[in-house]
Amino acid sequence: MRVISGAARGRRLKELQGMDTRPTTDKVKESLFNIIQFEIEGRKVLDLFGGTGQLGIEALSRGADRCTFVDQRREATALIRENLKTCGFSERSHVVQGDALSFLASCREKFDVILLDPPYHTELLEKSMEAITRFDILAEHGIMICESAADRELPPLAPPYEQGREYRYGKIKLTICRRAGSERT
Repeated sequence: MRVISGAARGRRLKELQGMDTRPTTDKVKESLFNIIQFEIEGRKVLDLFGGTGQLGIEALSRGADRCTFVDQRREATALIRENLKTCGFSERSHVVQGDALSFLASCREKFDVILLDPPYHTELLEKSMEAITRFDILAEHGIMICESAADRELPPLAPPYEQGREYRYGKIKLTICRRAGSERT
Protein backbone atom coordinates (compact mmCIF):
# COMPACT_ATOMS: atom_id res chain seq x y z
CA MET A 1 0.00 0.00 0.00
CA ARG A 2 1.44 3.35 -1.06
CA VAL A 3 0.58 7.00 -1.54
CA ILE A 4 -0.26 7.40 -5.23
CA SER A 5 0.23 11.11 -5.91
CA GLY A 6 1.17 14.46 -4.44
CA ALA A 7 3.70 15.53 -1.82
CA ALA A 8 4.10 12.03 -0.30
CA ARG A 9 3.95 10.16 -3.62
CA GLY A 10 5.47 6.69 -3.44
CA ARG A 11 5.64 6.54 0.36
CA ARG A 12 4.82 3.08 1.67
CA LEU A 13 2.16 2.90 4.35
CA LYS A 14 2.05 0.24 7.02
CA GLU A 15 -1.00 -2.03 7.21
CA LEU A 16 -2.83 -3.62 10.11
CA GLN A 17 -2.44 -7.35 10.53
CA GLY A 18 -5.47 -9.62 10.37
CA MET A 19 -8.76 -9.46 8.52
CA ASP A 20 -10.45 -6.62 10.46
CA THR A 21 -9.25 -4.01 7.98
CA ARG A 22 -9.89 -4.15 4.24
CA PRO A 23 -7.68 -1.48 2.65
CA THR A 24 -9.00 0.18 -0.49
CA THR A 25 -7.08 -1.17 -3.49
CA ASP A 26 -4.72 1.18 -5.32
CA LYS A 27 -6.93 0.97 -8.44
CA VAL A 28 -10.08 2.06 -6.56
CA LYS A 29 -8.16 4.69 -4.57
CA GLU A 30 -6.68 6.17 -7.74
CA SER A 31 -10.11 6.21 -9.41
CA LEU A 32 -11.69 7.84 -6.35
CA PHE A 33 -9.13 10.64 -6.33
CA ASN A 34 -9.40 11.12 -10.09
CA ILE A 35 -13.16 11.63 -9.62
CA ILE A 36 -12.71 14.24 -6.88
CA GLN A 37 -9.35 15.68 -7.92
CA PHE A 38 -10.62 19.29 -7.98
CA GLU A 39 -12.42 18.91 -4.63
CA ILE A 40 -9.32 18.31 -2.47
CA GLU A 41 -6.88 21.20 -2.44
CA GLY A 42 -7.21 23.45 0.61
CA ARG A 43 -10.19 21.50 1.99
CA LYS A 44 -11.04 19.97 5.37
CA VAL A 45 -11.41 16.20 5.10
CA LEU A 46 -12.97 13.59 7.39
CA ASP A 47 -11.80 9.97 7.01
CA LEU A 48 -14.49 8.44 9.21
CA PHE A 49 -13.40 4.79 9.20
CA GLY A 50 -9.67 5.46 9.12
CA GLY A 51 -8.24 1.93 9.23
CA THR A 52 -4.68 2.55 8.02
CA GLY A 53 -5.38 6.19 7.19
CA GLN A 54 -4.58 5.69 3.53
CA LEU A 55 -7.55 7.64 2.09
CA GLY A 56 -7.08 10.69 4.31
CA ILE A 57 -3.31 10.57 3.81
CA GLU A 58 -3.85 10.51 0.04
CA ALA A 59 -6.07 13.59 0.41
CA LEU A 60 -3.37 15.37 2.46
CA SER A 61 -0.73 14.39 -0.09
CA ARG A 62 -2.89 15.95 -2.82
CA GLY A 63 -3.21 19.27 -1.00
CA ALA A 64 -6.02 18.96 1.55
CA ASP A 65 -5.56 21.53 4.30
CA ARG A 66 -6.48 19.23 7.21
CA CYS A 67 -7.79 15.73 7.81
CA THR A 68 -9.54 14.22 10.80
CA PHE A 69 -9.25 10.44 11.10
CA VAL A 70 -11.65 8.38 13.22
CA ASP A 71 -11.35 4.70 14.10
CA GLN A 72 -12.56 2.85 17.17
CA ARG A 73 -9.59 0.47 17.35
CA ARG A 74 -6.55 1.54 19.36
CA GLU A 75 -4.15 -0.33 17.05
CA ALA A 76 -5.67 1.42 14.01
CA THR A 77 -5.31 4.92 15.45
CA ALA A 78 -1.71 4.15 16.48
CA LEU A 79 -0.98 2.98 12.93
CA ILE A 80 -2.64 6.07 11.41
CA ARG A 81 -0.41 8.28 13.58
CA GLU A 82 2.65 6.30 12.47
CA ASN A 83 1.69 6.55 8.78
CA LEU A 84 1.04 10.30 9.17
CA LYS A 85 4.47 10.75 10.72
CA THR A 86 6.10 8.76 7.90
CA CYS A 87 4.48 11.07 5.35
CA GLY A 88 5.12 14.28 7.30
CA PHE A 89 1.41 15.10 7.80
CA SER A 90 1.11 14.92 11.60
CA GLU A 91 0.72 18.71 11.94
CA ARG A 92 -2.18 18.80 9.45
CA SER A 93 -4.17 15.98 11.01
CA HIS A 94 -6.22 15.01 14.02
CA VAL A 95 -6.69 11.35 14.99
CA VAL A 96 -9.68 10.33 17.11
CA GLN A 97 -10.04 6.92 18.71
CA GLY A 98 -13.72 6.30 19.12
CA ASP A 99 -16.97 5.09 17.64
CA ALA A 100 -17.79 6.72 14.28
CA LEU A 101 -21.47 7.34 15.08
CA SER A 102 -20.63 8.86 18.47
CA PHE A 103 -18.07 11.11 16.78
CA LEU A 104 -20.70 12.31 14.29
CA ALA A 105 -23.21 12.99 17.08
CA SER A 106 -20.74 15.17 18.96
CA CYS A 107 -19.03 16.78 15.95
CA ARG A 108 -19.22 20.55 15.97
CA GLU A 109 -17.40 21.30 12.73
CA LYS A 110 -18.15 20.98 9.05
CA PHE A 111 -16.05 19.15 6.50
CA ASP A 112 -15.64 19.78 2.78
CA VAL A 113 -14.94 16.13 1.96
CA ILE A 114 -16.11 13.08 3.91
CA LEU A 115 -14.66 9.66 3.09
CA LEU A 116 -16.81 6.69 4.16
CA ASP A 117 -15.34 3.21 3.83
CA PRO A 118 -16.79 1.15 6.72
CA PRO A 119 -16.76 -2.65 6.94
CA TYR A 120 -19.06 -3.93 4.18
CA HIS A 121 -20.86 -6.52 6.34
CA THR A 122 -22.34 -3.88 8.67
CA GLU A 123 -24.97 -1.16 8.37
CA LEU A 124 -22.45 1.49 9.37
CA LEU A 125 -22.47 3.13 5.94
CA GLU A 126 -26.22 3.76 5.99
CA LYS A 127 -26.15 4.85 9.65
CA SER A 128 -23.23 7.21 8.99
CA MET A 129 -24.91 8.75 5.95
CA GLU A 130 -28.07 9.33 7.99
CA ALA A 131 -26.11 10.88 10.88
CA ILE A 132 -24.10 13.14 8.56
CA THR A 133 -27.28 14.51 7.01
CA ARG A 134 -29.10 14.78 10.36
CA PHE A 135 -26.22 16.66 12.04
CA ASP A 136 -25.45 18.52 8.79
CA ILE A 137 -21.66 18.33 9.03
CA LEU A 138 -20.95 18.47 5.29
CA ALA A 139 -20.09 22.03 4.26
CA GLU A 140 -21.93 23.86 1.50
CA HIS A 141 -20.69 22.47 -1.83
CA GLY A 142 -19.22 19.52 0.10
CA ILE A 143 -18.81 16.00 -1.22
CA MET A 144 -19.26 12.64 0.49
CA ILE A 145 -17.71 9.52 -1.04
CA CYS A 146 -19.22 6.18 -0.02
CA GLU A 147 -17.40 2.91 -0.71
CA SER A 148 -19.52 -0.24 -0.57
CA ALA A 149 -20.05 -3.63 -2.09
CA ALA A 150 -21.20 -3.23 -5.71
CA ASP A 151 -24.57 -4.87 -5.09
CA ARG A 152 -25.47 -2.68 -2.10
CA GLU A 153 -28.28 -0.18 -2.58
CA LEU A 154 -27.84 2.99 -0.56
CA PRO A 155 -30.83 4.77 0.96
CA PRO A 156 -32.02 8.08 -0.47
CA LEU A 157 -30.66 11.16 1.28
CA ALA A 158 -32.75 13.88 2.88
CA PRO A 159 -32.44 17.36 1.35
CA PRO A 160 -30.22 19.35 1.08
CA TYR A 161 -28.16 16.24 0.38
CA GLU A 162 -28.36 14.30 -2.86
CA GLN A 163 -26.91 11.09 -4.20
CA GLY A 164 -24.94 11.44 -7.42
CA ARG A 165 -23.11 9.10 -9.73
CA GLU A 166 -22.02 5.57 -8.94
CA TYR A 167 -18.79 4.05 -10.18
CA ARG A 168 -18.26 0.29 -10.19
CA TYR A 169 -14.92 -1.51 -9.97
CA GLY A 170 -15.59 -5.23 -9.93
CA LYS A 171 -17.16 -6.00 -6.54
CA ILE A 172 -16.68 -2.44 -5.25
CA LYS A 173 -18.88 0.62 -5.78
CA LEU A 174 -18.12 4.27 -5.12
CA THR A 175 -21.14 6.53 -4.68
CA ILE A 176 -20.67 10.28 -4.83
CA CYS A 177 -23.06 12.33 -2.69
CA ARG A 178 -23.21 16.11 -2.44
CA ARG A 179 -24.83 18.85 -0.47
CA ALA A 180 -27.41 20.72 -2.58
CA GLY A 181 -26.16 23.69 -4.51
CA SER A 182 -22.95 22.06 -5.67
CA GLU A 183 -22.12 20.82 -9.14
CA ARG A 184 -22.61 17.15 -9.88
CA THR A 185 -19.82 14.66 -10.58
